[in-house]
Amino acid sequence: MLMRIASILAPMVSIVAVGYVYGRFRSPNMAIVNQLALEIFIPALVIATLADKSFALGAYVPMMIGGAAVILGSGLLAWPLCRWLGVAPRTFLPAMMFNNSGNLGLPLIVLAFGPAALAPALVLWLVETMLHFSLGAWMVDRHTRLRDFWRIPVVIATAIGLTMNFTGTELWPPLHTGAKMLGDISVPLLLFVLGARLVDADFSELRLGLQGALICPLVGMASAAIAAFALGLPAEQFGILVIFGALPPAVLNYVFAERYKQEPHKVASIVFTGNLASLGVLPLALVLVLR
Repeated sequence: MLMRIASILAPMVSIVAVGYVYGRFRSPNMAIVNQLALEIFIPALVIATLADKSFALGAYVPMMIGGAAVILGSGLLAWPLCRWLGVAPRTFLPAMMFNNSGNLGLPLIVLAFGPAALAPALVLWLVETMLHFSLGAWMVDRHTRLRDFWRIPVVIATAIGLTMNFTGTELWPPLHTGAKMLGDISVPLLLFVLGARLVDADFSELRLGLQGALICPLVGMASAAIAAFALGLPAEQFGILVIFGALPPAVLNYVFAERYKQEPHKVASIVFTGNLASLGVLPLALVLVLR
């Protein structure tokens, strides 16, 4: 079991480490790389997956409901803790709800459960992304314009992919191959970007960061277990949902906090401490679902 977990985490940790070392010594402009990932590579992955004739979206409806339940349930469980921690809900709750299902979730789930798990992992990531850019943005800034949601490349790609899936329209094979090749870039690139971003980690609120690093996977895994049991998910999907719940806060939480001036230094500590702490949390989660 230990060797299996090591074989799952070692490729991810090594790519994150390469990103960190490169970012430490070369100081690359990761904003451009992140923009390419969000606007080109990930949308290509979404279209290639959703437009694949073997992808039956209806089979993943329970997983979609489960993903939404994990996100919303994490917020409900963490809400009463805000007063105890002395932190504003708008600062703390988004980081507890919206996790790193892109940078860590996609590669981790695929490595743990095999290539066939890419589809449910992508479904969970899409649910998390849609809720983050709508509900998450509104939670941080109640005046945010939700109409901008439909201009996001990932949302556009999802609409195109779903339309093709529902209508049975097949992407011309050479175009599908090209989209898949572009999409395949995104998984290792997301890990590399995460490593490079850790160079600028802010730990000025270390105590709050450590508290968040503990609370986030606890409320996430609890919500996942409850949702998976209620939905009657099969064993593999149960495990995937629990791993989804155990993921650390998404870096996008810090981006939103900085953009809307919602105590970004506190959110930065929660996000980066949580991602570092996941090196200890994720092996425990894998032990629970793979035994």
